[in-house]
Amino acid sequence: MKKILILLSFFLVSGISYGDAVTDTLNQLNNLDITLKILFLITILSLAPSILIALTSFVRIVIVLSLLRHALGIPQSPPNQVIVALSLFLTFFIMKPVFEEINANALQPYLNKEIGDMEALQRATQPVKKFMINNTRKEDLKLFLDIANEKPASPEEVSMITLIPAFMISEIKTAFEIVFIIFLPFLIIDLLVASILMSMGMMMIPPMMISLPFKLILFVLADGFELLTKALIQGYRW
Repeated sequence: MKKILILLSFFLVSGISYGDAVTDTLNQLNNLDITLKILFLITILSLAPSILIALTSFVRIVIVLSLLRHALGIPQSPPNQVIVALSLFLTFFIMKPVFEEINANALQPYLNKEIGDMEALQRATQPVKKFMINNTRKEDLKLFLDIANEKPASPEEVSMITLIPAFMISEIKTAFEIVFIIFLPFLIIDLLVASILMSMGMMMIPPMMISLPFKLILFVLADGFELLTKALIQGYRW
């Protein structure tokens, strides 16, 4: 449990370690006593939900699963708790290679007292940054680089304060593209059912009531959850 907390802390700190104020604070960590280090760690852990959303695949997954309910016509089922829990565990599954690299290159050497605090944090930042750059659209990253007036010589020199919003916007765009493709077959079913009901003169019956069972059985028979999960996982590059 202790190793898991330390690993999570390295991941969280690595995500914000390039902000100017936080960088100045981290540069002085080696000179602080253990009490102040614990206080700093608790502060970072309090920001865990926001950082987890910003630096991982959680945004794309939760948007796709949430809008899938609307495509099926059942916006209240599965409930939000189920959607968030599934998104969280899929995020951990997708981010597993990143966590393993942080554990091997930063956490274990730090626990074995082979490296110091700052070097461990710098090593933990590298796999997180690599994952985000590999999954950020070039046009989104260029937008924020132009606004920030940054001209990095290589992707590794892009600051996290610029990379994080570009990564999040890129994730939202990709999620909307996936949802658009998901909506199409269900939209066709709704149109067919509505046309049939109108041709039969049954205009008082809500088409959604008739089309819902057909959409559910189509999604189940087509292994929709399996295909969607596979697409979400394989859509990432490490």
